[in-house]
Amino acid sequence: MTSAAAATTKSIIHVAGYSSCGFYRRAASVVASLSLLFPHRLQLVQHEFTSRDEFREWLIHGTNFRERVGNTLGGGNLRASAHSSSPFCWTSNTADQSSNSADSVLEFIGGCDDALDWCRKFAQPPAPSTSTDGEANIAEMVPDGHSPSHSYDYDLLILGGGSGGLAASKEAAKLGAKVAVLDYVKPSPAGSKWGLGGTCVNVGCIPKKLMHNAALLNGNYVHDQPHYGIGVTPESIEANYGMTQDNTAATHSWDMLKQNVQNHIRGLNFKYRVDLREKEVTYLNLLGKFVDKNTIETVDKKGNVDTVTFSRCMIAVGGRPTPLNCEGGEMAISSDDIFSLDREDKKGNVDTVTFSRCMVAVGGRPTPLNCEGGEMAISSDDIFSLDRDPGKVLCVGASYISLECAGFLRGIGKDVTVAVRSILLRGFDRECAKLIGEHMKDEGIVFREEVVPTKLEKVGEKIKVTFSNGESDEYDTVLAAIGRSGDTSKLGLENVGVAVNPKNSKISAKFEQTSVPNIYAIGDVMDGCPELTPVAIHAGKALSRRLFGGSNQAMDYRNICTTVFTPLEYGTVGYSEDEAIAEFGEESVTVYHKYFIPLEWSLSPSRGSHQGFCKAIVNKHTDKVLGLHYLGPNAGEVMQGFGTAMKLGCKFEDITETVGIHPTTAEEFTTLSITKESGEDAAASGC
Repeated sequence: MTSAAAATTKSIIHVAGYSSCGFYRRAASVVASLSLLFPHRLQLVQHEFTSRDEFREWLIHGTNFRERVGNTLGGGNLRASAHSSSPFCWTSNTADQSSNSADSVLEFIGGCDDALDWCRKFAQPPAPSTSTDGEANIAEMVPDGHSPSHSYDYDLLILGGGSGGLAASKEAAKLGAKVAVLDYVKPSPAGSKWGLGGTCVNVGCIPKKLMHNAALLNGNYVHDQPHYGIGVTPESIEANYGMTQDNTAATHSWDMLKQNVQNHIRGLNFKYRVDLREKEVTYLNLLGKFVDKNTIETVDKKGNVDTVTFSRCMIAVGGRPTPLNCEGGEMAISSDDIFSLDREDKKGNVDTVTFSRCMVAVGGRPTPLNCEGGEMAISSDDIFSLDRDPGKVLCVGASYISLECAGFLRGIGKDVTVAVRSILLRGFDRECAKLIGEHMKDEGIVFREEVVPTKLEKVGEKIKVTFSNGESDEYDTVLAAIGRSGDTSKLGLENVGVAVNPKNSKISAKFEQTSVPNIYAIGDVMDGCPELTPVAIHAGKALSRRLFGGSNQAMDYRNICTTVFTPLEYGTVGYSEDEAIAEFGEESVTVYHKYFIPLEWSLSPSRGSHQGFCKAIVNKHTDKVLGLHYLGPNAGEVMQGFGTAMKLGCKFEDITETVGIHPTTAEEFTTLSITKESGEDAAASGC
């Protein structure tokens, strides 16, 4: 054994055993490897004996080291006192290789397997907010001399009124600092100039996406619309031998596009100035130049010179395009410028099938209208293959299916009415459901509220519908979407004793297993299961892995993303606001919310009254996100990634500390800061 080492604060692990013991050599080897990788965090001290008898004499008989370790660790550590095999591992506050000193023992680890487990834990990645060496990830700032009692004009001066500068200025002001933003746009070589907001707003992300959207819209018109039946006439179909062809390119006014884009940007410029004023940030439309570390010389449009002093300065001036370095390069412009046990075949022949296990996945069927003439109504099972134009349509029900159908029918130009018995989108967030209804009304969809059909009768080619309030109207098509029931009536479940819910014919199950142990249910037919295709797929795979693959992984039905494809798309994951309050108590729930106008809508006058919306439902005590809700374009795309975060148990801070992709609607979650309980205006301002 080698000489002693000085005491150290690093983790010191002692491994004792006899040289011919493979378990001893393995444990020592793993610890030695880790100590080489992390020399500042771990040190190995080996206690190697020449024979098993020598090791046991030290451990059990003569020195009785194990008993001494047990006593050192308080009242006799039974694991240590009973350990009799090689190796014997412990941690200590010293690297002293004396085999008799037990006074410095900090922890008894155990044998080989215990030592390997200790090493695995040691080598695990550090927790969030720590660096890779395990030290706290803290910025060690150098003192900058700032004093609250300084005599300068401003606590903070920010050079540059772009996205970064504006955000920094408002945050500093919110924290009590006296802040100014100095922003001055020097014209590009081609003479282009713009207002407050920086490159992104004026000559970058915002106009780029707006013009990209113009290209997409034109591409949709040329390449997509005729193939979806939009604008197609019987004459054009006949002329093209029953086929559809692309439209010819539409005329396009660059001047009109440019004017509308610029008008939008000017509106943003004005909003930024107003926002700075409301946040008590001084805006200085001046060109600045440092005089000394606390002074800037400023020049205005007229050439007037002045000075501004400050305790701290933040440079956020952004960048400009690099000019062409060639003869005539000045002529170029830049981006700154421009599921029965019996089986019957089709002939009525009956056969039987036997099985060890059975998985029921028959799904559900639409619930029919229970009123006189209800057979005249079609369902969502029929609408997609309807052999006639649906014409004027009545959608009965306020489920997501009803509202989705109403939405796309209206979107292709049909006259649509929705009959609502009670509330929209039962089971979803109430606030979001209300906003969807308001949006659909704005789209021209008529809502008959607190009524149900009591009678359907044929009047010529029309269907006359009489409602529970005595009113009536005539429709070409009545679509019933009042819920779905398990498709189990002909399965003969009563023959095997599988329990079903009499209200909806769905099967009761726990972990997809029914009241008959070898019969399972997944998907829509399972009572209480979300009626979503990916849920059924995932649950089915998981169940099969448990049954045949040795897995024990259960399906998680809580944090499942879903999107309702209404005209205003709705993406959600986790608890609704009402569910969270019922589960955790109102005093434990905080709701962050925000209204915003998606950039894609900003140039269309007809969308002026429409807004997107997002909110995060957070556990006030743990900061854990309980639910996320989003209303706006591409809701499915927006919500999918957040589903992963939710499954990983993300906290609200994890979202707000994530750098957003700009300009997108998904990034609105990363900027949430206003709570409902504050009573502040939740409308977004700026970029």
